[in-house]
This record gives sequence, structure tokens and C-alpha cells, in this order.
Amino acid sequence: MYHLLSFSGVMSTIGSVLLALLILLAMITVHEFGHYVAGKFFRFKINEFAIGFGPALFKHKKKNGELISVRCLPLGGYCAFEGEDTDAPHPDAFNNKKPWQRIIVLLAGAFMNYLLALVLLIVSFLACGQLLLLTFTEPSQEAVYNEYSLHDRDVIISCEGKDIYLTSDLMDALEGKKQGDIVSFVVSREGEEGRSIQSVSVMLRADAAFDDLTDTAPLWEALGVEKQYAEDGESFSYRIYSTSFTGFGFFKTVGRAFTYSFRIGGTIFKVLGQLLTGDLGLSAFGGPVSTIKLTSQIASRSVQQFLEISAFIGVNLAVFNLLPIPALDGSKVVFTAIEWVRGKPINRKVEAIIHAVGFVLLLGFAVLVDVLQLF
Repeated sequence: MYHLLSFSGVMSTIGSVLLALLILLAMITVHEFGHYVAGKFFRFKINEFAIGFGPALFKHKKKNGELISVRCLPLGGYCAFEGEDTDAPHPDAFNNKKPWQRIIVLLAGAFMNYLLALVLLIVSFLACGQLLLLTFTEPSQEAVYNEYSLHDRDVIISCEGKDIYLTSDLMDALEGKKQGDIVSFVVSREGEEGRSIQSVSVMLRADAAFDDLTDTAPLWEALGVEKQYAEDGESFSYRIYSTSFTGFGFFKTVGRAFTYSFRIGGTIFKVLGQLLTGDLGLSAFGGPVSTIKLTSQIASRSVQQFLEISAFIGVNLAVFNLLPIPALDGSKVVFTAIEWVRGKPINRKVEAIIHAVGFVLLLGFAVLVDVLQLF
């Protein structure tokens, strides 16, 4: 029986990892397909469209000379344009096209990622509802807190007039408030006749002061979320669960999908801002290994969480690629825009070196943050 359970656990883990790899590969393929479609529209010369990296498992050469390939490493992909990094004589080479056309092609990858993520969110919200916070509130010894408190199985919809989508939204709404302050919430609360939307007042049980986006313990303490202790009786975690809520109606649900996608993108800028100011350390980030691990854990729970983590990765990939970091699409857009304004490009060799160095640094950063997760 032990061997059977171990084999079952191993197969389940392998399945979860493969599911995570499928999500990542799909998002990268969609991204590169965006470049491909935009390039075809403007008649760019495309040498190869590849799904994955490394040795080719499948190749097909089209009549126009384009190579379509599937490669063995499912962690990337590319759309190779003629003359993308250097000047080339072909009239339809990448750098021979008009700057505004190149910018559209460069932006098309991120646009496709965001579009797919938005569709996944809308499908998830309409079919399954939106995952919102479900809190288990710890009774207080002081009666005044119990009078102004969240109830067990309350679903938080808004706080201080701000819609709540992410934990960071709650932190923003409560930032700076003190113990004893009265805060207004809108929640979905269970009753004898089912759930109903109610406005409630909550007295904070602790100061809402957060060091960074990962410092959630003061949030749960302020709201009175119950602690669950480990077997040692000392270490603990907060009992935070998720539930789906479908009481918004069609148009509001679609609107919330749009807003939710924007909130996900906004969180990336907050995290980068806290990294630059030193409020957030590198250990809070994860590289490819950490991403696959977390994605596999979430995606295998349910169809709803599969859709939402896929959308989350899609939005993150879109926003990250638009950052003006060498080797990313955002940086290439900046170089192209400079060429458009100047009327001539920056030295192609210099630009290629900058992107190459940026690519190496990005790989190094990805490895570093994964290594830091081990300590």
C-alpha cells in the first residue's frame, strides 16, 4: 500500500508539473503568435516560428520559405524575423520596415497575452464566479471587537469603498489605520435564506502597518483572522480560504474581469517599485523553477484556479515584456521610437550588444532568485 500511495503521489506531482509547463508554453506560444500575425499583416519576412527551444522535434517548411518548428524544451519559443538584430538587404527585413510598423509588431506579443488572459478571466468569472477572500474570524475576548467584526465565512467584496480583488487591495484600503479604527466593508454573508450583500463595520484589532506587499500578517491580525497552529504548538498560519461568488450579474462580472486584469498588472509595478526602493528583497521573487512549482500547485486544484493562474501568468508576461529592460520587447520599442524621432537608428551593433547583455543578466537574475528560495 505504501508503494502504491507513493507511486500515486509521484504521478500526481508529475501531472501537476506538466500542467504548469503547458500553461507556460501556451502563454509563450500565444505571445510569439502575436508577433507572427502582426508581422504577416505588414508583410515582414519571417524565417521561423518555433514553439519551444533546443533541437527540433518537428519541422515544416512553407512554400514562402518560412519554417514552422516544434522544439524539445517547452520553456520558450520565438518568431525569427529576417534582419531583426542587424541590417539586411531584403526589403521586407525587420529593420527595413517603417518604425511604427515595427512598434506594432513588437507590442503585438504582449497584446495577445493580455487578450487571452482577459478571455480566461471572463470565462472563469461567468462559469465559476470570482475567487474572493473567505475569512475565518477569531472571536475576541473583548466584546467590542465581536460587535464590529467580520463573521465566519464572510466574503469580502469591498473595503472603504474600494473593490477587493487581491490581498494587496485590502492592504491599500487599510494602510495607515490604527487599532480601534472603524472600517466599512461590503460582504457577502451567509444567512438562513442563503447569501446576501451587506454593509458592515469592523473595528481593527491591530495597526494596519505593512513593510511591503508580502507583509500580510498585520492585515490578518487587524481583521481578526484565526490562527491555526502546527503540531509543535508554536508555528502558525492564518486560516485564509477562497470561495467563488457569482452574485454580480453578467455586465458587472465582465467589468470586474477587466478591472481584475488591470489590478494584476498594477501589482507588478508595485513589486518592482518596492524592489528598487529596497522595501522588498530578492527572496520575494521567483524564477522559472519557483514559477512552475507554484503554478503546478494552484492549477491542479480546480478548473477555476487553472483558468485564473493562467490569466495571472498571461498578464504578468504581457506587462513584464513591455518593461524597458534590454532584450525585452519594451526595450526594443524604445530603440525603435528613438530611431523614429531621430530619423536614423542607433548603431545596430551597439543595440545588439545591449540586448545580448540584457538577456544574460535576465537569465542570471532568474537563476539567482530561484537559488535564494532555497535559503
